[in-house]
Amino acid sequence: MKLGIYKHYKWSICEVIGIAKHSETLEDTIVYKHYDAVKWQWEMTLRVRPKTVFEEKVIVDPAKDGTGGKEVERFMYIGE
Repeated sequence: MKLGIYKHYKWSICEVIGIAKHSETLEDTIVYKHYDAVKWQWEMTLRVRPKTVFEEKVIVDPAKDGTGGKEVERFMYIGE
């Protein structure tokens, strides 16, 4: 996984700054800063998310009955 700037599928921006291991399960966990678009600045707190969740694909714009939709990456790398 590359460190750098990622776009969430709902259009928020984050900066991945590292990969940590969960202290009990040793699962890879992504450490990132979230960009606050309202304040136009990086938040001062760090966030974490399991790597498997960070890298998974999600379905967007499904029909009302839950069918169809488009599969996209939850977070897409956009640069350093």
